[in-house]
Amino acid sequence: MKANDVTTGKVRLSYVHLFKPYAFSAGSEEKFSVTILLPKSDTATKARIDAAIEEAKRLGAADKWNGVVPPILATPVYDGDGTRPSDGLPFGDECKGHWVFTASSKADYPPEVVDANMNPIIDQSQIYSGIYAKVCVTFFPYLFGGAKKGIGCALGPVMKVADGPALGGERLSAAEAFGAAATPQQAAQPAAAPTTPQIDPITGLPM
Repeated sequence: MKANDVTTGKVRLSYVHLFKPYAFSAGSEEKFSVTILLPKSDTATKARIDAAIEEAKRLGAADKWNGVVPPILATPVYDGDGTRPSDGLPFGDECKGHWVFTASSKADYPPEVVDANMNPIIDQSQIYSGIYAKVCVTFFPYLFGGAKKGIGCALGPVMKVADGPALGGERLSAAEAFGAAATPQQAAQPAAAPTTPQIDPITGLPM
């Protein structure tokens, strides 16, 4: 592994798009991506992330930023106890007590997704927002549009280590949504035909 690579400890995953690339807004590039919630108690992983970001800055100065690290530089790791950079609103409750960052890869670079025994996970239902995992990420420098400079986070292999409560709520089953299915006897029983009252031929009134 390079100095700007990090394999996390146990983290929680949110906004999981590991099997099919996804675009978060119309017209934007589809990518594989996941938001990573790193517990603040995992100071060892956070230290490795900080060191990897510093290495990415060094690479940026050497390769992209004309030998200078910009004094104001966008970085991808945020305080889950603070506010979201996109709109200034607080992060969700699941982010409290965590460092929050998103890693992504281009549509032609799908990440490996394995279980704790290193077996590839084929059943996509096993991967959802709320599971616990270890993730390998790479921090890298970028220069966008000739002016915007920052540090990005590339997504590498993902290892699921445990299930967890689904974020965003559980899906309802068909039975929960529509009720129990009819029994075969109920399903086979024809509906009663509507009755027509008999008419007295003499009086013309119903009998």
